[in-house]
Amino acid sequence: MTTTHTKSDAQQDYQNYYVPAQSKWPIIGAVALFLIATGSGSMVAGLFGGNGPWMLLAGVGVLFFMLTGWFRDVIHESMGGLYSPQMDRSFRQGMSWFIFSEVMFFAAFFGALFYVRFIAVPWLGGASNNAMTAEVLWPDFIPGWPLEKTPGGTETTAMGAWGLPLINTVILLTSSVTLHLAHVAMEEGNRKRIIQMLGVTVLLGWIFLFFQGEEYIHAYEELNLRLESGVYGNTFFLLTGFHGMHVFLGSVILFIVWLRVLKGHMSPDHHFAFQAGAWYWHFVDVVWLCLFVFVYIL
Repeated sequence: MTTTHTKSDAQQDYQNYYVPAQSKWPIIGAVALFLIATGSGSMVAGLFGGNGPWMLLAGVGVLFFMLTGWFRDVIHESMGGLYSPQMDRSFRQGMSWFIFSEVMFFAAFFGALFYVRFIAVPWLGGASNNAMTAEVLWPDFIPGWPLEKTPGGTETTAMGAWGLPLINTVILLTSSVTLHLAHVAMEEGNRKRIIQMLGVTVLLGWIFLFFQGEEYIHAYEELNLRLESGVYGNTFFLLTGFHGMHVFLGSVILFIVWLRVLKGHMSPDHHFAFQAGAWYWHFVDVVWLCLFVFVYIL
C-alpha cells in the first residue's frame, strides 16, 4: 500500500520573497537631503559665510549619485528574476503611498494659498469685524488678489495666465496623451512606438521646464515679481517652483525608463517601472491644472 502526499493549496500558492542585502543608499540619500535643505536655508538666511550655494550643489550631486546607484541595483535585481508577484505588489503599494504623500504635500501649499487669499488678506483689510485693527495697522491697505501692493508698500505685477502659462498647460496635457499612447504600445508589445511616444513625452517635459525658466526671468526682470514681493510672490514661486521640481524628477524617471526600453528591459507583462513613472507624470499634470486655475486664472 502506497501513500500519496499532495501539497495543500496554501503550499502550492507559496512564493519566494526576495529580501535585498543591507543597502547604503538610504543613508546616502539622507545626507543628500540634509545638504540640500541646509544649503537652501543658508542661501536664504545668509549663513555659513556664503557657502550655501556650494552646500546645495553638493547635496544635488550626492542625490544624483544615490539615485543612480539605487536605480542600478533595482534594475539588476529585476532583470535577474529575483522579484516575485508579491514583491511587485509591494512596489505598487509603495508607489501609491508615495503619490499620496505628494498629494498631501501640495494640499498643504494650496491650503496656505487659500488661507492667505480668503482669510488673511480680507482680515487685514477690515473683514470679519476687524475694521479698527485694519485702521490702526494699515489704514491705506486695499485687500485684493493677486496682492500687487503689500501693506508695507512693496509693489509687483501679477503673472498673466494666457501667455507662457497657457502654453505650458497645453504642453503638459499633450505629454499626458503621448504617455498614454506609449502605455498602450507597451501593452501591445510595440517597442518602436513606445520609444517614439515616450521620447516625445520626455522632450515635452524638458520644453515645459525651459518655458518655466523663461517665465521666471520675465517675472523677475519685467514684473518685479519675486520671492520677496509679499505673500503673492511667496505663494507663486513656492507652488510653481515645487511643481517644476516634480516635473524635472518625473522627466528623469521617464528618461531612465526610455533608456531601459531601448535596451529591451520591459515586456507587456512586466513593466511596472513604466507604470510607476506614468502614475507620477499624470499626477504632476493634474497638479499643474490646479495650479493654472487657482494661481494664474482665479
